[in-house]
Amino acid sequence: MQLDDSRPIWAQLVDEFRRRIASGEWPTGLKVPSVRELALELGVNPNTVQKALGEVDRLGLTLPERTAGRFVTRDEGAIALARTALAAAQADALVATARGLGMTLPETALLLERRWGAMPAPAPTERTPDE
Repeated sequence: MQLDDSRPIWAQLVDEFRRRIASGEWPTGLKVPSVRELALELGVNPNTVQKALGEVDRLGLTLPERTAGRFVTRDEGAIALARTALAAAQADALVATARGLGMTLPETALLLERRWGAMPAPAPTERTPDE
């Protein structure tokens, strides 16, 4: 994960954890790696990871269980909302760029359709909730 100096690290981690959940990299029911494991993986302070995970909990995408750890929600509706929100943010960026370049909606839609067909589908995740 590449961190951006223009935004707080914890907010970037929230986006990363939302992406992992929305994409299925962290499937429903999965025990989320510990704060320490994530801090080591991402090269950030554990307190920053804890703050980000607290926000992901607040969004309803993870559920902390006092003695067992934290788990990805089984609420498919919450995951679908996260997926839509992440895609909408990228769509907004595309629209802003296309408008800034003077492109029309039909030109932009055609570009998106062509790019959609040119991109390979992502490989299915190998991780299971028991990992």
